[in-house]
Amino acid sequence: MEGAKMTRLLCSVLLALLTSARWGSTGPAGGPAEPEPLTNTTPGLPIIAANFHKENTVTNVWLDEGEEDEDYLDLEKLLNEDDDYIDIIDAVAPVDPAAHAGNILQLFPGKSRIQRLNILNAKFAFSLYRALKEQVGAAENIFIAPVGISTAMSMISLGLRGDALDQVHAVLHFEDFVNASSKYEMVTVHNLFRKLTHRLFRRNFGYVLRAVNELYVQERFPIQQDFKAKVQEYYFAEAQPANFEDPAFIEKTNQHVLKLTKGLIKDALQSVDPVTQMMILNCIYFKGSWVNKFPMDMTHNHNFRLNEREVVKVPMMQTKGTFLAASDQELDCEVLQLEYVGGISMLIAVPHKLSAMKTLEAQLTPQVVERWQKSMTNRTREVLLPKFKLEKNYNLVEVLKAMGITALFDKNGDLSGISQDKITIDLFKHQGTIMVNEEGTQAAAVTSVGFMPLSTQVRFAVDRPFLFLVYEQRTHCLLFMGRVTNPAKS
Repeated sequence: MEGAKMTRLLCSVLLALLTSARWGSTGPAGGPAEPEPLTNTTPGLPIIAANFHKENTVTNVWLDEGEEDEDYLDLEKLLNEDDDYIDIIDAVAPVDPAAHAGNILQLFPGKSRIQRLNILNAKFAFSLYRALKEQVGAAENIFIAPVGISTAMSMISLGLRGDALDQVHAVLHFEDFVNASSKYEMVTVHNLFRKLTHRLFRRNFGYVLRAVNELYVQERFPIQQDFKAKVQEYYFAEAQPANFEDPAFIEKTNQHVLKLTKGLIKDALQSVDPVTQMMILNCIYFKGSWVNKFPMDMTHNHNFRLNEREVVKVPMMQTKGTFLAASDQELDCEVLQLEYVGGISMLIAVPHKLSAMKTLEAQLTPQVVERWQKSMTNRTREVLLPKFKLEKNYNLVEVLKAMGITALFDKNGDLSGISQDKITIDLFKHQGTIMVNEEGTQAAAVTSVGFMPLSTQVRFAVDRPFLFLVYEQRTHCLLFMGRVTNPAKS
C-alpha cells in the first residue's frame, strides 16, 4: 500500500499598527526625546509494514510547490558568522528548589542561551493562551504562533521607553532572562532573536519554514534612524515607505502575504485607519511531512466527543508506527509526540476526562512540557488523529492589556524611541491558519512522583478536545500552539 504523504501547513500573520496624533514629544529639558542607545556588548495498522515509514520518508525540500529564491533571506551572507553564539551554555546563579518551587530558572542549567530564551518565550505563550481563551470561550478552537508574537513584541521594544518598555520586558520575561546571568543584557535578547531567525529559517531541512518581518512607515513620517537601524540589524526588517490611505497598498500587501503563505491567508489587511503611521507585519509559514505517515485510504469517519452531550463525526486519520508517549497522572492527560522530517515535532495532550481540559490549560508550563518529554517511552502504537483546519484572526490588544502590557496601548505611553511624534498602537492583529490533511487534497496547503511512562496503551485515539504544541527541537522554540475542541469547525 502506498501511503499518501501527510502534510501539515501552518501559517500566521501578525500585524501591529501604530497610529499618531502628531502631538509632539519632548524630553526632560523640553527638547526632542533622545532614544537610548543600544550597544552590542554581548559577544497504528496491522496491514502496514513496520518499516513502512522508513521507506517512505520524504527528506527533500518541497520545491514542487514553486519555492523561489526570493522567499528566503540569504542569511548566510547577511550574518557571515557561525552559530556558536546561541549554543553557549552560560553559568547561572543556583536556584534553591525549596525556596523557589516552580521557578522557571530551574530549567536553565545545561541549556544553551537560545534554549533559555525559548523557555521564557514559551512561558509567555502559555500565559497569552490562557488570557486569550478567557476571551474566546471554552467551546472555541484556538490557534496562535507564539514565536511570531514574541518576535514582534521584541522588535517593537527597541523603540519603547519608561513604563511601556518595563511592562514588555516583565510580561515577556526578558527581565528574567537578563537577571539569570551576569553575561546577559537586553542586547543579548535581540541578538538571540536575530540568531534564532538564522537557525530556523533556512533551506534543506526537510520542511518549509519561512518568516518575514516587515516595517511599513507612512511617507514623510519622522521615524528615529536608530530604531530603523536596530530593527534591520536584529530582525531583518527594512522600513518601507507606504501610503496607508491608498487602496493599492492594501492590495499589494495582501498579495504579498497570500504568496508567502501559499494561498492560506487571504485578505490579511481589509482596511487600515488613514491615521496609521507605522505597521509591523510578521508572517510565519510552515509545511512539514510526518516521519510516520497517515495513509490516505485509512482515513474514515469517526466519533469525536465535543462534550458530555454532543458527538460529531469527523474524518479520522489512522496509522501505526513507533511513537513517543506518556501519561500524566497529575494533569489527568495523555501526551503523544508526532515527528516531522527535519527536527520539528508536535505534542498532543489529550485529557482523559472532558472536564480535565480546564486543569490542563491552567497548569500548562515549560516545566510541565519538559516533564512530559523526559518521561516518554517509545513503542509501536496505533494512532488516530482527526483532520482539521483552523483559521483564526485575533486583535491581541485587550489580551496583552490583561497580561499587564498597558502603557504600549495608552496615548501617554512612551514610544519616543520610534519617533519624536506622539504615537500609540491601537491594533495588534494576529492571524493564522493551520491545516492537517493528506497531500493532494489540501485546499492550499525521567519519571517523577505521580507521573509515569505510558506502558500499557497500544492505541492513542485523539477523539476528544486536545491541545497541540509544535516545537523546533534543537532550539526548544515553540512555533505554534492551539486547542481543537471541534475539528469540524475552523
